[in-house]
Amino acid sequence: MQQKLDRLKESPSQTAGPYVHIGCTPNFTGIHGIYDEDLGTRIINDKTKGERITIRGRVFDGTGTPLRDALIEIWHADANGIYPSPEDKRGEADPNFRGWGRSPGDMETGEFVFETIKPGVAPFKDGRPMAPHVTFWVVARGINIGLQTRMYFSDEKAANEADPILQRIEHKVRIPTLIAEKTGDGEYRFDIRLQGDGETIFFDI
Repeated sequence: MQQKLDRLKESPSQTAGPYVHIGCTPNFTGIHGIYDEDLGTRIINDKTKGERITIRGRVFDGTGTPLRDALIEIWHADANGIYPSPEDKRGEADPNFRGWGRSPGDMETGEFVFETIKPGVAPFKDGRPMAPHVTFWVVARGINIGLQTRMYFSDEKAANEADPILQRIEHKVRIPTLIAEKTGDGEYRFDIRLQGDGETIFFDI
């Protein structure tokens, strides 16, 4: 007998930790033999097309203290602005590019690191070009629902000024919270602040 789905209720949200690293990055926690390497460790390989970049950053709480148990995931387009997803019908993405990465962060400093490539320009849903950007997802103890934000590049000023998402932000003084600073050749720093001064803009997705 077929059952009605209206009997199913949404489960309450709950904090992700402290066991999130055991389930998502077992090698990082010292549990070996489940995966050869933790999922999301490698986004690119030697054949991936595009400019190699390194993204570093930390997640800070409202007191300015870095979280040491945050888990960060990123998702972005390839060098041609195409996502490695069947939903992107504009062409074939670089087969040597995964588009998705995961970093547990350093347990002492809280710093996360991603070795990837600089994304190309992808279209907004209305066709307007979006500036090169990386989507971030953050979970940690005390965060009941994963937080979504974006990282743009400080050396893409013209593209950022025309970006349809950044244009929609009412309080322009907060836009810098989404901009990663270039700290060296192919090196970018993007710190995420959960509360307080300089609180990062988060998106309801």
